[in-house]
Amino acid sequence: MPLDKLICKYDMTQAGYCLKIKEILKNKFGEKIPKVFVKTYGCQQNVSDSEKYKGMLFQMGFSFTDDQDDADVILFNTCAIRENAENKALGNLGWIKNIEKSKPELFVILCGCMTEQENIIEKIKIIYPFVNLVIGTHSAHKFPELFYKAYQKIHEKNGRVFVSEKTDIVPEELPIKRDGKLKAFVSVMYGCNNFCSYCIVPYVRGRERSRRPEDIIEEFKSLVDSGYKDITLLGQNVNSYGKGLDENINFPELLRRLDKIEGDYKIRFMTSHPKDATEELFGVIANSRHIAHHIHLPVQCGSDRILKLMNRKYDTKTYLEKVSYAKSKIPDLTLTSDIIVGFPGETYEEFKETLELITKVRFSSLFTFIYSPRTGTPAAEMPDPFDKAEKTKRILELLKLQEEISKNLCKEMVGKRVRVLAEGIEPKSGDIMCRTDGNIIVQIKAKKEIIGSFIDVLITDSRNESLIGKLI
Repeated sequence: MPLDKLICKYDMTQAGYCLKIKEILKNKFGEKIPKVFVKTYGCQQNVSDSEKYKGMLFQMGFSFTDDQDDADVILFNTCAIRENAENKALGNLGWIKNIEKSKPELFVILCGCMTEQENIIEKIKIIYPFVNLVIGTHSAHKFPELFYKAYQKIHEKNGRVFVSEKTDIVPEELPIKRDGKLKAFVSVMYGCNNFCSYCIVPYVRGRERSRRPEDIIEEFKSLVDSGYKDITLLGQNVNSYGKGLDENINFPELLRRLDKIEGDYKIRFMTSHPKDATEELFGVIANSRHIAHHIHLPVQCGSDRILKLMNRKYDTKTYLEKVSYAKSKIPDLTLTSDIIVGFPGETYEEFKETLELITKVRFSSLFTFIYSPRTGTPAAEMPDPFDKAEKTKRILELLKLQEEISKNLCKEMVGKRVRVLAEGIEPKSGDIMCRTDGNIIVQIKAKKEIIGSFIDVLITDSRNESLIGKLI
């Protein structure tokens, strides 16, 4: 289907529902401004989605609070990628039950990836009757309308609203209330076509849909003009951007166009799938003015047999060749990755192959996870002879190795001059917390007035996975 048939803009209908809700709130609360507590679980895409929900809630007339007990509305934006994130969200829902007893007017919203699973929807209907609105990932553009309908039924028995649509829409022009003034997220595509055997994302986020480049560029330029310094492009598989568009454009070309925008800023992106990380991509980064020399390139495992079971569509030889080429083009490149330990049937010898790969690549840091079965994925049906104790033992061994690598990489930076973005104040020491182009934290002694600026620092010392520096 052509993209123009899939684009769904935040239209006057939804803005009209915001005004209706605003009027209801004024009649109900008078001069008091009702408050919303928003809790986000999971990835950066969920954080970006929550900023859009906040934008719409702000237009409805709400303010925001960090205290659940003080809230009139509670919104949980959930994650389904791992069992732990799901359990946290459900556990906090159970805790809300106690608040709801003393606040019968409390309005509870559940949204995000977890709500796209039928077994979860049934569980919510039965166990959590106080949840007023459940909205899936494909329906965010209709949030004001759905909120209005559910809020009208707040006192009705069985008056809850459940919406879990499977559509291929590309939402545009949703209002956004961003969480900071220095760093921002821009979604460039939605969904995933990879169907890794352990992953639920294609089932809850749908298939890949790319935004039009002109819409991305317009949003990006407005962020640069507003003073944002660190902008991350988001997609479940960001470097497969461009599929389905009328224009012949890929992710490297999108980066080229964004890099031409004048201003003082850095471009980051995630997450990249190794099979789509091309020589062209590495070349664009090497020759850019604004693209950070850091790539998050999830390898997941160092065993070719396990990679095949994971349906990752590359082997370790291909991965290492890509890394070698990237480092040859970008000598100061830093790499981070995801690792799954204890995939069904993974032997200790195969786990050791992962350790060997980590030693060869020398990642600056890793996001590590013990395999968590997701109902509805092929891996959930695979035999798994190793218990959690064995997997925990392995992940501790991996973390020890990575800690040593990270420590040595930081030591090697001592004496170097680097450009960093001063991001904020470290609470304990009062130092200024900065971030390198390669996404490594640097602490310096300086006045808080430099926060929000790119500055040059000399690295004077290292602490495990972070650095100490001084202002030049």
